[in-house]
Amino acid sequence: MPGEVIDRPNPQALPSHIPDDVLKLAVRLDKSKLDETDYNGLKQFRRAANYIAAAMIFLGDNVLLERDLTFDDIKPRLLGHWGTCPGLILVYSHLNFLVRKYDIDIIFVVGPGHGAPAILASLWLEGSMGRFYPQYSRDRKGLHNLITGFSTPHGLPSHINAETPGSIHEGGELGYALSVAFGAVMDKPDLIVACVVGDGEAETGPTATAWHAAKYIDPAESGAVIPILHVNGFKISERTVSGCMDDKELVSLYTGYGYQCRIVDDLEDIDADMHRSMEWALSEIRHIQKAARSGKPIMKPRWPMIVMRTPKGWGAPKKVNGEFMEGSFRAHQVPLMAAKTDDAELKELQKWLESYNAKELFTKECDINDTIASIIPLDDKRKLGQQPITYDAHEGLKVPDWRQYEVKKGSLASCMKTIGELLDQVLVDNPHSMRIFSPDELVSNKLDAVFRHTGRNFQWDEFSNARGGRVIEMLSEHNMQGFLQGYTLTGRTGLFPSYESFLGIVHTMMIQYSKFNKMARESTFRKDISSINYLETSTWTRQEHNGFSHQNPSFIGAVLNLKPSAARVYLPPDANTFLSTIAHCLRSKNYVNLMVGSKQPAPVFLSGDEAESHCRAGASVWKFASVDDGLDPDVVLVGIGAEITFEVIVAAAMLRKMAPSLRVRVVNVTDLLILELEGSHPHALTHADFDALFTADRPIHFNYHGYAKELQGLLWGRPNLQRISIESYDEEGSTTTPFDMALRNRVSRYHVAEAAVKGGATRNEKVRLEQHELLSTIRHEITKTQEYIMKTSKDPDGTFDVPDFESGKTVQREAGYAD
Repeated sequence: MPGEVIDRPNPQALPSHIPDDVLKLAVRLDKSKLDETDYNGLKQFRRAANYIAAAMIFLGDNVLLERDLTFDDIKPRLLGHWGTCPGLILVYSHLNFLVRKYDIDIIFVVGPGHGAPAILASLWLEGSMGRFYPQYSRDRKGLHNLITGFSTPHGLPSHINAETPGSIHEGGELGYALSVAFGAVMDKPDLIVACVVGDGEAETGPTATAWHAAKYIDPAESGAVIPILHVNGFKISERTVSGCMDDKELVSLYTGYGYQCRIVDDLEDIDADMHRSMEWALSEIRHIQKAARSGKPIMKPRWPMIVMRTPKGWGAPKKVNGEFMEGSFRAHQVPLMAAKTDDAELKELQKWLESYNAKELFTKECDINDTIASIIPLDDKRKLGQQPITYDAHEGLKVPDWRQYEVKKGSLASCMKTIGELLDQVLVDNPHSMRIFSPDELVSNKLDAVFRHTGRNFQWDEFSNARGGRVIEMLSEHNMQGFLQGYTLTGRTGLFPSYESFLGIVHTMMIQYSKFNKMARESTFRKDISSINYLETSTWTRQEHNGFSHQNPSFIGAVLNLKPSAARVYLPPDANTFLSTIAHCLRSKNYVNLMVGSKQPAPVFLSGDEAESHCRAGASVWKFASVDDGLDPDVVLVGIGAEITFEVIVAAAMLRKMAPSLRVRVVNVTDLLILELEGSHPHALTHADFDALFTADRPIHFNYHGYAKELQGLLWGRPNLQRISIESYDEEGSTTTPFDMALRNRVSRYHVAEAAVKGGATRNEKVRLEQHELLSTIRHEITKTQEYIMKTSKDPDGTFDVPDFESGKTVQREAGYAD
């Protein structure tokens, strides 16, 4: 990719037109020199880590330069990102020194995920790599393994992930580091998270809104984040936005976000500058926390942040082949890409590596020297790579018996209102280990029962400030997901309720989190964590009032694509099954749980005992809606999803009158993944169980809440698929009526009845004899109903009445208020 043409390295931002007085808002600190011992420790740590990081990118052998480099010493593929490494190492060294000096708990969240060489090198120096990976012991063999194995099939990858000790954030996709950091400090009053945001990442939308996250941190109950904006000026082939902003612009921006901004840019004495700034940040944090914890919270506290200006690829060759390297985009990844084949570049690499004089930094056995050791915490658990909160901190939730909230069978109840009662008690019983992260939709989603004993935790709002609220609402799905990830990965449990149509906003964030969790489960040192829990409501079936934009169940497919060890998708059909489901999900570990349900009042089909049995099985025959309890059916009708299942129930009642000779079995599926092919998922039904539930050879019609292709993918490989028909959401919608949504997407009772007649006619001669007449009647009802809706703008009276199969009558029900 052609890069930008620059006439000098490390170009400074052009001056802005903002008044110079703005710079008074920048934090000024008195210059002071570091103690000589501390200065040498920090400098030597950085030299050693920079050497190792650079060597990891290039060297497949001769890792200590015990002879001149040859082409054979260079790896066949040069992978890694050098550009961010020196800055990350600078921060890492000072964080460890701060821990050593003040005996505090700090973890490090790194936004520039491809800066793995910097973090791995620092982890090796502090001994954390050897702690978790014996092959990377702090000796000659361990260093050889670390350097030569980096970015190879037998070593560690080029990005920070769950294999990286101390990490709680998957590197790669940019934008989420800051929100993850803020989620991690919630309810951890003694924890500080230092978070580096690269100036490339700072251009992302999720990062832009994450700067507001400090407004949701109550210093009385939570820790603090030290955001560090790393401005090295360049992306892959051009300058960054932040790199083109002068100090006045940066200070104005971040002051507006609510921060005190300290700029670290004294390259001549960078360690003194950084240490003064770190100590200042720690002092400001303690001041804010002390005020809050003494009952005198500061309204709108100005939390500290650091802007760190260092050259891109600091320490790399100044020029290569006549082009600027250090201080330009060319240092972003591999500065000497031809070192494997070009003599000049190979010699330049040797000169670069020798500039660190690594031999004086290690003992004869290749351990670190005492000077470097002097800035590393003495207590292993304080080291950045060995903080237990990053890998072994799970706190199990106390979840009440859901049967306390059981709803009477045969009544009407909103699933969301019902589980809101349980969630209220969960928050009461777990005041420091459970939070709800919601994009400003809890009341709309009828979960407002949670506010009986708690409130929102928005610290800049005078009406919720310093009240210990357990709910965080912000109209940023990205922030909610980031908070949830940071909170979960540091041992706690969260719930993310959302309108169905907008959960897809965090699709790729959820994927990145799942990748992290997959590798964590495969590691030898990371312990269990709570499942990540999504509550998807305000579903498309009842978004007829908000229109087409609010009709989108695609997040189901996103979760289905995860590894079977993680993916769990539930569509409980009524309030009692939802109670059972959410209680299970909150107790579970290591999964991605997606629960999909209705917020409108709906029939309670199952008693508590029946609901528990149904959820345990994942699906069952609903005998009350079936002919002769479902024995010897002509056709099997399957409902998946609350409103969708209701249409199946009504269709079954209709068919008893329209086609009394038709034998119908009604099945509800609440655990979607039981449908997968035997052996492909832990919940998948065996072939024998599948046939017992759905029969081995009778026609099956699925009425499904999501997209048909999802169901087709799950069922693939099952025998006799030709007998299966599916209707589902078909991207048909508008501002219309609730029942018209079902009609438009062919999931209405009429469409179910039509499929039942067609399927039943294949083996039932009486039904076949009447098939044409029955189908004509059904289609006439569809046309008549559509005409009525178009004329009156409402559904026909009685549309949502609940059939009583014993009496043959119905129980009146309204559609429910749309909001």
